[in-house]
Amino acid sequence: MAERTLATRSTGQDVFEYALLRVVPRVERGECFNAGVLVYCRAKSFVGARTHLDETKLLALDPEADVAGVRAALGAVESLCAGGESAGQAARDDAGRRFRWLIAPRSAVIQPGPVHTGFTTDPAAETERLLGLLVR
Repeated sequence: MAERTLATRSTGQDVFEYALLRVVPRVERGECFNAGVLVYCRAKSFVGARTHLDETKLLALDPEADVAGVRAALGAVESLCAGGESAGQAARDDAGRRFRWLIAPRSAVIQPGPVHTGFTTDPAAETERLLGLLVR
């Protein structure tokens, strides 16, 4: 219980972490745009992702981009966060482990950005808020 007290403000808000998901259509060029957000709140055992693919931006950076493939990769991140059978082997992992795996640096078309922190009473609503603020 002491650990929860340290991570909770007097207003009842819990610490959460988030990272943006970036689409890097041509990894060798390094150009990217935000296409989603990952949110993790340990106190609530919550991990969630919301994505929004701007196809116009994607095709502006790479006219030959595999739009369906990028959309599928973003969908896979959402599925992994949601857990259940669609998460495959990761469904057995706790929320924190899934978040840490998703934010690990990688050289791929979908890449996580740096992790930031904040306080929230509702991590699911925070996920939607960050999507609207930083992605759409």
